[in-house]
Amino acid sequence: MLVKAVVLVGGPEKGTRFRPLSLDTPKPLFPVGGVPMIQHHIEACCKIPELKEILLVGYFQPNEHWAQFVTTQAKLNNVVIRYLQEFAALGTAGCIYHFRDQILNGSPESIVLMNGDVCADFQLDAMLAFHRQQDRPVLTLMGTEAVHSQSVHFGCIVENKLTHQVKHYVEKPESYVSSLINCGVYILSPEIFNIIATTIKAKTMDDLSEDFSTLSNSSSRRVSRQRSLSGASVSETLSLENDLITRLAVTGGAYVYYTQGWWSQIKTAG
Repeated sequence: MLVKAVVLVGGPEKGTRFRPLSLDTPKPLFPVGGVPMIQHHIEACCKIPELKEILLVGYFQPNEHWAQFVTTQAKLNNVVIRYLQEFAALGTAGCIYHFRDQILNGSPESIVLMNGDVCADFQLDAMLAFHRQQDRPVLTLMGTEAVHSQSVHFGCIVENKLTHQVKHYVEKPESYVSSLINCGVYILSPEIFNIIATTIKAKTMDDLSEDFSTLSNSSSRRVSRQRSLSGASVSETLSLENDLITRLAVTGGAYVYYTQGWWSQIKTAG
């Protein structure tokens, strides 16, 4: 059973949280535990026996340092590693849909999707086994416990404790929902792309409806210009967390794999 891995590496760091590291080095290459951050993801993926390829998806312009890192890691781990550059920030679901042909090439049975700004005891083999055991799974997300006060800074999950099916999901809620949070690590079934396509179509219809309703308003042209400034339309930009998991919590197909292992989100250079 073929498996592909996709690691979301983001774009240029515009803020100051990672200075002086971000002045010369792409964020995925920031050192964590003595090696580039993204190397932990690559090494975790390479432990999957059925792994075919690792795709790094982001929207920063690759430099020589980045190209050398990708080439070196591919040789060291004897695996195909490619960087796919987005034309604009398309969101966590929009970007994988944009590169769906490359991801689905070879007909993978499962897709590992990882946010590049997390470090963890990833447990991908066990997570894959869990995903395959579920009833018609579309998406499995890794979850862990957080203290009440910190949970609101992450995606919060309410699960059926018997089936581990996600029943409710809120990304960074304004008030407490659950102490079970999203770790930013997923197993996807290829069916997810059909659901993304349906969601994009629905968003496109909503956009058109909004444009028609404001056609007589002089601000409509300004709205259209604002939508095109990023290079991506509103309907093309899609969030896995806000647009897909919330929907799957209602329709079914989303499950949570609970981990007690170490996990952290990399938010600062300290």
